[in-house]
Amino acid sequence: MTTASTLRTLLLNLDGASYKAYKDIKGSYSFGDFSLMVDYVQGDPFASPSELRVQVPMAIAQFPQALFNSYSREVALRDYLTRRFGAVAKELSSRRGTGKSGLIAATSVGQEVLERTAAWIDEEGVELRFVVGLPAQGRRILGRQAAELLCEDVPELVGRSLKYASLKSEVIRHHVEVAEDADFIRQCLVEQRLVAFVANGSILPRRSGVDDRPLKEQAIPFQSPPSLQVSFDCPNGGTVTGMGIPEGITLIVGGGYHGKSTLLRAIELGVYNHIPQDGREFVITDPRAVKIRAEDGRSIAGVDISPFINQLPQGRSTRQFSTPNASGSTSQAANIIEALEVGAKVLLVDEDTAATNFMIRDRRMQQLIQKDKEPITPFIDKIQQLYQEYRVSTVLVMGGSGDYFDVADTVIALDNFAPSDVTEAAKVIAQDYATHRQGEGGASFGQITPRIPLASSIDPSKGKRAVKVKVRDVDEVAFGEEEIDLAAVSQIVETGQLRAIAKALVYAKERYMNQKRTLAEIMEQVMTDLDQEGLDIVSPYPQGNLSEFRPFELAAALNRLRTLEVKS
Repeated sequence: MTTASTLRTLLLNLDGASYKAYKDIKGSYSFGDFSLMVDYVQGDPFASPSELRVQVPMAIAQFPQALFNSYSREVALRDYLTRRFGAVAKELSSRRGTGKSGLIAATSVGQEVLERTAAWIDEEGVELRFVVGLPAQGRRILGRQAAELLCEDVPELVGRSLKYASLKSEVIRHHVEVAEDADFIRQCLVEQRLVAFVANGSILPRRSGVDDRPLKEQAIPFQSPPSLQVSFDCPNGGTVTGMGIPEGITLIVGGGYHGKSTLLRAIELGVYNHIPQDGREFVITDPRAVKIRAEDGRSIAGVDISPFINQLPQGRSTRQFSTPNASGSTSQAANIIEALEVGAKVLLVDEDTAATNFMIRDRRMQQLIQKDKEPITPFIDKIQQLYQEYRVSTVLVMGGSGDYFDVADTVIALDNFAPSDVTEAAKVIAQDYATHRQGEGGASFGQITPRIPLASSIDPSKGKRAVKVKVRDVDEVAFGEEEIDLAAVSQIVETGQLRAIAKALVYAKERYMNQKRTLAEIMEQVMTDLDQEGLDIVSPYPQGNLSEFRPFELAAALNRLRTLEVKS
């Protein structure tokens, strides 16, 4: 392996050369106590930065094995190292020319603890993947600045972030133990017949719509109603007590601005672990929970939405429904069926983002517009069937229709962010003020029809490039010639997830789409491969900017591909 001094000499000799000459530094270099690998070199100072890795032998890094002796602990430790490396890199990063010159950065992270390709650890050592902007003036190499960056800044970065002796051991231990306790509670939910848990003392409000950190001032700590209170004896932090949301149909009610949507948003993101001091460390949700909303304008490909919508004008069938421009009701129906198709067991719905005519048809409207003139069967008439027949629970924010009291198993009222169990009061009101509305759900929920995606309809190529995928924030994927709009898929929280999803779509097309496998089978096979081999399998070379995702978000991206064709 080439030495660090050789790299320094090479960089100094490249000073003033054309930027493309940086390609000569691709390779591996020994720095004594760690190795540096240059995997990809950018072709232009304004292009995506170069991709590098450092590997530190465990004899040097010296992280205790107890910090990564289980999957939960390993993911949490890797998360911590990514954050630490990123913080030090931000401190050391400086402008050294034009474009991205002088940049040093790890992948961008949020409040969630996710498995990412940025950091790896085992008994052999630690690996951290990062990017650098190789210095240039115009399109000429600044060799001396490049030598300082790679041969001075990177060793300092390694020393301050990837060696256990230089870190605060109690902070690392707490980071790992909080994640392990959260995973423990999540595993206990099913046996206790709960779909979610919100610990007492949790801080649910965020600072703003663009700042996901906890609100510091005026935030009211969460406190469970006594009737819904449960406790878990965690392996590290002892007993954690809070509100358990049971299986079945749960309504979250209350006045406007009293915290209904804030609670649901916390539950929605409880499918992921969170960092200490986030305030939602112990807001834990069944990992099969999916947020459902109306999504006007989305495309739908061959979805059987007949459980909700039938008898369209002109006799149009809804058993294999396709449209390039869905309405609010058809999009919400399709979103539910697509989630069920890949195994969702909890639906999370907020009336603010739902289609009103999909959610409810009250008695007066039933009288005016007879059922034979209305193709939509409202959600209220299917929600209990969905639970009774498929064991799919629903948590629903509902502030505008008391008709849902008739189908609710649990009703939680929020008053200035304080929850109370008002289930019995809601049932009494339902009896005293009977609506006499007619149920329109029929005898059963209906069939969830599997679909087979056609690989020929999925094309990631663009022009002369065989594969062209690019992400924009967490909202959109440029997939070949097409833009996949994922703005309504709110459980995607990092751009790294979207990058991995885009690559996984290509992987799924190439490996598993054979006109025989159903969409659910393809999702299952891809997720199995990722569990066994890691996210690196979707990328041609080691990349540090991919994050784990769930099958629901992968399927959501595929389902929103406007060229998608399926057969049932």
